[in-house]
Amino acid sequence: MDNDVVIRTEGITKTFRMGEVEVHALCGVSFMIQRGEILSIMGPSGSGKSTLMNILGCLDRPTSGEYYLDGNLVSNMGDDELAEVRNRKVGFIFQSFNLLSRASALSNVELPLRYAGIREGRRERAIESLKAVGLADRIYHRPTELSGGQQQRVAIARALINNPAIILADEPTGNLDSKSGKEIMEILLSLNRERGTTVIIVTHDPTIAAQTQRVIRLRDGLLENGA
Repeated sequence: MDNDVVIRTEGITKTFRMGEVEVHALCGVSFMIQRGEILSIMGPSGSGKSTLMNILGCLDRPTSGEYYLDGNLVSNMGDDELAEVRNRKVGFIFQSFNLLSRASALSNVELPLRYAGIREGRRERAIESLKAVGLADRIYHRPTELSGGQQQRVAIARALINNPAIILADEPTGNLDSKSGKEIMEILLSLNRERGTTVIIVTHDPTIAAQTQRVIRLRDGLLENGA
């Protein structure tokens, strides 16, 4: 495996059975993502991008084909192995933020470290992560005390806490006003530019996609362009 390649898929398929009908969500998808890239995944509803996102994020396994993440073949792993890789290698940012409403920003950011059983330096790492997204003065605020843009910053800080191989952002600006959306995109772009973080953005918004280095387009479970 080339050390500069963080993701490689070879002939990924995913088939779902709905009653007696088989639905082919992915139909042999192959591509590579270089370490330090920032790119977008686009496609109409039903194109397979959500299915692909779940596989890239180790939330699901393909029906066939191979998926390598950070040099490891993860497509054949069991649930426990996938959960471990997911926690160590993938940082998630969701449209709906997915924060614990009764926990402080600090506690939300600490969660991946808690799941990993890390105690030493946990609070300090979480504080540094929040500082990196401009929330040094909001670490003890709960999500209900934060704006949408600030909540998404907490989600980004949480995604960064384990120094993951990839950041996977699913419509990260979809629930935000245009000003907050621009600020969140600037954070993601600066993380890529200054830290070399690999960022994959699933989006419907062509203005978001235009800010990334490359666009992977899906239609009917197939790549539309050579990725």
